[in-house]
Amino acid sequence: MSDRTHVFAGIALERNAEQRDDADWAAVQFDDPKARFLLLGADSAGGRRALIQSSADALHWLGQDGRRVFAADLALTYLGADEIGPLFSLCADAALAEQVAAALEGTFIDLRSAGVRLHPFQAGVFAYAHAVAHWQARTRFCGACGAALQLLALGHRARCTNPACALEHFPRVDPAMIVIVSWQGQCLLGTQSNWSQGRYSTLAGFIEPGESLEDAVRREVFEEAGVRVGACQYHSSQPWPFPSSLMLGFTAQATDPAIHIGRELSDARWFSVDEIVSGLAERTLVLPPRLSVSHELIAHWLRQRAGLELADLLSDKPWQKSRL
Repeated sequence: MSDRTHVFAGIALERNAEQRDDADWAAVQFDDPKARFLLLGADSAGGRRALIQSSADALHWLGQDGRRVFAADLALTYLGADEIGPLFSLCADAALAEQVAAALEGTFIDLRSAGVRLHPFQAGVFAYAHAVAHWQARTRFCGACGAALQLLALGHRARCTNPACALEHFPRVDPAMIVIVSWQGQCLLGTQSNWSQGRYSTLAGFIEPGESLEDAVRREVFEEAGVRVGACQYHSSQPWPFPSSLMLGFTAQATDPAIHIGRELSDARWFSVDEIVSGLAERTLVLPPRLSVSHELIAHWLRQRAGLELADLLSDKPWQKSRL
């Protein structure tokens, strides 16, 4: 399947990675009258929210005039170019961000909300900018010698300012596998103690050094649910900048259905198609939200197993009164 079905994935953007170190080329991008700038404002939890229009679920891009008036002193990160022109992101502290929002009659949106409310391209650009901004904020000193870092390549590389070190640092991406495991017409889903009642999801975990993706699938499923997995197949991937993961989706077959729950889960169960259908209908089962690859893996399994579309089984009504 195409990764373009996933939220945050498949954005039609030319990143021009090989030109980011060209100062003359960069100057042309900075001065392009069609350039647009995405303002990211800091929130109380240390994350970033994007400026959107108050009257519509759409990003509120700043043009060149808006950038000069409201954000002339902020450092720019080049994101790439679409069919209109260059795109940049800039980060403001909470106070400045609120001033800009008030002046432009805009508001801010967090990344999870953007994934379900914004146009896929806009949500993907926000996710991209969010991931780079997080790396820049958390990578300010050299891990080898402790000296300050200088951002280069239009915000996509950092170099140690200590001449004796000069180590280069690049944006961090943490690969994680996520898998739907099958056994004789059933799929394996798990839950954690801090999740809402009835919420189940596919199993996931980070890849360890020196480990293949397939080995990670088998290890994580066994650690979390005690289930032995044999054959596994890559399904699709999704950028997941919460804060810097790349989710690598798999389907897999169990070799033994016995479940022995590990420390990370409070429960794990085999679900048949009928149990998923009835659980959704009776509001006793809560599946992952539409913006996650876990949701798509379950949808893929239902489609392959029973010809059912998960979207047809879901209701837009809230699951719990507390969510009204």
